[in-house]
Amino acid sequence: MSVIYLLISISIIVAICFFIAFIRAVKTGQYEDDYTPSVRMLFDDELTKTPDKQLQTQAKKQI
Repeated sequence: MSVIYLLISISIIVAICFFIAFIRAVKTGQYEDDYTPSVRMLFDDELTKTPDKQLQTQAKKQI
């Protein structure tokens, strides 16, 4: 029975540590910008296509 009390107390301590870490992350602004990552994912392909287009236009200018 004493093992159960030990496990419960350890789990409460771990839960409090995670809660403190969450509060610290929120106060430092880690979760402030939740819109930009979702939009950045949509425009990832355009960022990779841009250098290819620049290379193609440079090749056409040389010809």
